[in-house]
Amino acid sequence: MGRSHAVLFAERGARVIVHDIKRAAADETADRIRSAGGIATTAIADISDIASFRSAIATAEAGIGPIDILINNAGIGGAKRGLDEIDEAEFDQMFAVNVKGCFFATQAVAQGMRQRKYGRIVSISSTFGIAGSSSQSHYGGAKAALLSFTKTWARELAPFNITVNAVAPGFVVTDMTRGAWPPERIPIRVAQIPLKRPGEPIEISYAVAWLASDEAAYVTGQIISPNGGEYIY
Repeated sequence: MGRSHAVLFAERGARVIVHDIKRAAADETADRIRSAGGIATTAIADISDIASFRSAIATAEAGIGPIDILINNAGIGGAKRGLDEIDEAEFDQMFAVNVKGCFFATQAVAQGMRQRKYGRIVSISSTFGIAGSSSQSHYGGAKAALLSFTKTWARELAPFNITVNAVAPGFVVTDMTRGAWPPERIPIRVAQIPLKRPGEPIEISYAVAWLASDEAAYVTGQIISPNGGEYIY
């Protein structure tokens, strides 16, 4: 989904910093943007290593310009693990990437946004962060934390003309979900969705792009959940 967000934003005129822990993946996304005539650079860092991440973002920002839009998309999945299967290392990694990473990424860009009196922050949560699931409670708990960040930061940063919102996708087929869901289970999950199909990454990107646009300038502290009707809040 992160690649889809990056490409769509570039198509709509944004200069994009592509962050990833894997250089090859970031380069592929940036090359796709450049080949289509867009502007992109990369920031390679483990988002849970705060000093490394801050350095990579500062370098990228110095080269491409100030960050006005932050998409907190970095995350790892829970692989359908039950309560008794989650050890301390897995729990710590889940919260280090999904929660700590989001917190300090936002901190890294918020100061500049406040100075410029403009910013858009969109965090990618999950329906599991809203409604829970039958397993992977560490994943659901981490995604729920992003929703609380969203509500608090929306109030804290509103005086600086910075909006903060979240997108909580339902079932979207990506490499991460394929790793978490055995192939034979995917049709069963899809059958539970009123629209009878999984979401496409670009459909999530459209929601993210709208929240980052001036069309959503009066929207802050909100959660949009593209999920095909599987969950209706």
